[in-house]
Amino acid sequence: MRFTPTPLEGAWLVDLDRIEDERGFFARSWSPEEFAAYGLSTDLAACNVSFNAAAGTLRGMHFQADPHGEVKLVRCTAGAIFDVLVDLRPGSPTHRRWTGAVLSAENRSALYIPEGFGHGFQTLVPDSEVLYLMSSPYVAEAARGVRWDDPAFGIDWPPAEHRVMSERDRTYPDYAPEAAR
Repeated sequence: MRFTPTPLEGAWLVDLDRIEDERGFFARSWSPEEFAAYGLSTDLAACNVSFNAAAGTLRGMHFQADPHGEVKLVRCTAGAIFDVLVDLRPGSPTHRRWTGAVLSAENRSALYIPEGFGHGFQTLVPDSEVLYLMSSPYVAEAARGVRWDDPAFGIDWPPAEHRVMSERDRTYPDYAPEAAR
């Protein structure tokens, strides 16, 4: 695997090192030793799949409040998404900054999202599927979110002819640092 730091402290783009032959390719997509070598969490508590039928589906911006913060490793296994993370850690030098990356079945890239970040994505094509490896179990009482278009972040989402969102995601409040705890 190849680990490339993003502009946000602690977040990484993880690409596969493919070994190719006439059959296709083989690549390791998870190795605790390789993640630990970069100081990244190797805890795995859950693996989730999100299927999204329509292009323009937007999910986010989600996080779990302390003490249930979670690390995510996110990969698009079918279709394509614009994946976004926002640093919600109040003392961080990149606090309130965001970055995004296109994750697709074609590029097979993944994003490592540290604890304390908000996360969301928008599908770029129909029938997009997203696989999440999570460091902590989901705790409903700790589930939080911030508005996807909060001016505090200024996320530059791709245009969408029709945006499909849940009512919960559409109505999250603007960011308040105390809510991230």
